[in-house]
Amino acid sequence: MSVATLTCTGVPRPLGRVHPHTCDAHRATCATPTVATHRCRVLAHHAVNARYRYLRLQANAPIALTTHPGQFYQLKCPVTDSDAPFLLRPMSVYGTGPEPDTIEFLYNVTGVGTRALATLPEGATLDIVGPLGNTFTLDTQWQRVMLVARGVGLATMAPLVQRAAAAGLKLTVVMSARSEADLMREEFLRSPEALALADVHCVFDTDGSSAVEALEPRIRALLDATPHDAVYTCGSHRLLMLLQRVLRAHPQITAEVAMEQRMACGMGVCLSCVRLFDRDGDKQFLRVCREGPVFPIRDVVGEVDFG
Repeated sequence: MSVATLTCTGVPRPLGRVHPHTCDAHRATCATPTVATHRCRVLAHHAVNARYRYLRLQANAPIALTTHPGQFYQLKCPVTDSDAPFLLRPMSVYGTGPEPDTIEFLYNVTGVGTRALATLPEGATLDIVGPLGNTFTLDTQWQRVMLVARGVGLATMAPLVQRAAAAGLKLTVVMSARSEADLMREEFLRSPEALALADVHCVFDTDGSSAVEALEPRIRALLDATPHDAVYTCGSHRLLMLLQRVLRAHPQITAEVAMEQRMACGMGVCLSCVRLFDRDGDKQFLRVCREGPVFPIRDVVGEVDFG
């Protein structure tokens, strides 16, 4: 496993593995970013639907040039009259650019930090720290990839969709949501190129099509019908476990998951985001923030027995 090093306030920090299948230009770019604190101005902030909000920031540096699909930032949420977040909140990058100093986030209001974040008006300032974490593998010579997303997990993979579409890769997209009102198809695909290249399959809790017993044979059929080079997921433990089972029949497919985990420091110091992984029979506890958040799907240990 190759390890790139980046520096944050003078402390060397591994970025994560440099994927062997990633194109050379992208691998070289990913190997040299620097973590920093950025003072940002809120350019846009509004509700997308009843559950999710969109945030666009202008930073004090060209962070769009050093931020890659799968990475995240730590956001310093404001203190309000009713909420006083103490820790920074980790948030996956939803998009960057087209200006070199702009970055986007898509988030669900679920607790103290995101409730406070939701009060930020346009023109306000917000401090963010990053970029943090490693990136997805993507070989621009591949033909087709599958993305399986649920809920806000789509925000993590949205930049990957754009990179794949820009390379002309065909996309099989499986989108899962509680209801049709929660589905964000346009927000996930975003560009005309992605919309044109994507074969989209939408499943919902409301009609039972998102249930494992209904979705698993559907994904099996999609992979059996058309060759895929890679499968990606984020946002659902049950989808991760489903894909582990399905991919046993497709050992040649590259398979990755962007892990969602509660974090405190986001720098690998506090160990609050440790998960168990199995790398060729070697059981290891790894930090999602530092060794991840992107891991091979097949390495994730679903259930841990401490007995």
